[in-house]
Amino acid sequence: MNVLFCTPEVYPFSKIGGLADFSASLPKALNNLKHNVYVVSPYYRRVHRDFGKKVTFIGEKNINLGEKIEIAKYYKMEYNDVTHFFIGHEFFNRKYFFNHDDDFLRFTFLNKAILELMSLIDFFPEIMHLNDWSTSLIPYIISSEYSEDSRYTNIKTLLTIHNLEKQGAFARDYEKYFTKKNFTYLHLNDINFLKTGIMRATRINTVSKSYRSEMLTKFFGFTLDGALKSRQYQLKGIQNGIDYNLYNPETDKNIYFNYNINNFEEGKKINKSSLLKDYNLKDQSKPIVSFISRFAKEKGISLIIDTIEEFLIKDLIYFFVIGEGDIEYENYFNNLAKKYPDNVVYVLGHNQKISQKFYAGSDILLMPSLYEASGLNQMIAMRYGCLPIVRETGGLKDTVTPFDKDNANGFSFKNFDAKELNEAIYEAITLFNKDKSKWNKLIYNAMSIDNSIERMALEYDKLYEEIINAEY
Repeated sequence: MNVLFCTPEVYPFSKIGGLADFSASLPKALNNLKHNVYVVSPYYRRVHRDFGKKVTFIGEKNINLGEKIEIAKYYKMEYNDVTHFFIGHEFFNRKYFFNHDDDFLRFTFLNKAILELMSLIDFFPEIMHLNDWSTSLIPYIISSEYSEDSRYTNIKTLLTIHNLEKQGAFARDYEKYFTKKNFTYLHLNDINFLKTGIMRATRINTVSKSYRSEMLTKFFGFTLDGALKSRQYQLKGIQNGIDYNLYNPETDKNIYFNYNINNFEEGKKINKSSLLKDYNLKDQSKPIVSFISRFAKEKGISLIIDTIEEFLIKDLIYFFVIGEGDIEYENYFNNLAKKYPDNVVYVLGHNQKISQKFYAGSDILLMPSLYEASGLNQMIAMRYGCLPIVRETGGLKDTVTPFDKDNANGFSFKNFDAKELNEAIYEAITLFNKDKSKWNKLIYNAMSIDNSIERMALEYDKLYEEIINAEY
């Protein structure tokens, strides 16, 4: 089956969140299932900087954007056995992907340019796989600007929602850029990209079964629960997976010592001691608790702020942090590291190599999220024998079995409450300190789970077939 996979980010060319990993690994796994998946994303400044000598310019197209004509430049590159196409324009010559004053124009341009790519390369797939709000306008544009062209109208669309809170909402004044009015693109009197995709895509899915249920509620629905309920019988939850070739402690060149499920006790010990040595820390008996994340309110950082110092004051843990995001949280972690230099390590930014070292050397990973559609970090952590502490929401609930249940592989707490997080941390470090046999059993269970991208790809393979064979 021919598929065009449309995404605002794809690792290693661009990354601000888990969507980049999803966009890198799923197309490769689907190609291994004998699909023909092409990936298309923006030609950001970083792509030009790091891969400019490896990409091939393949042509240009004029894109109508209101009364102006903007030129889209197209590039091609084979990477990791997947064909990638990039759309170039000065819109994407920015450090950050979103939160610019011209985001409406940038991503309307992107949606239109993706559709024009197909005629440039003469590739009209059976399915266009859209991801989040930034590509959600495509079904509307097909119906409004390509309605007489069967090459386009015969295409089925799947919209995968990774983050329902980010919707691409813009003032109705921008309606002048649309050739045909249709109120499916309106929500709360704004133009709403994500709502447009929800109402117009052939099928919709999200990245865990629990989040599929949560997003139909008022709290987690972020005002789009009504639109989702109207399509709930075409809405499916498929749990995300991770690339086991990329995240493999047995072969990972970024970590200090390779290990697997059969020698993880030795492997974790060596990686931990080496990690501590890198940061001039010595006490190997103390658990390393890590937080590896984008810094945003939904990641539960407020609970960490209300909790973590109790453990640092008592010298019960090392706390390792790596990430970037909201400046208030960056400042908090920076100040925390200065306040507790003998207990806290803080690395600003996204660094894959250092993150891998943290997973391999850490004992515990914190993910106290307010909501988490899928979550990848907890699965990566378990792959490396680092036990997660998660709040029971979305994909975290679906992938982590808490300590008090059979086949436990981590720790969890139910309510978004600092006291409950505090209790979960105490439970984890108490077990770590007092019962190594049970602790190692949890690690064994965590490393035994199949959270592979191959398992996930089989689910998307089934969904693609459903979409093609169903009558709408």
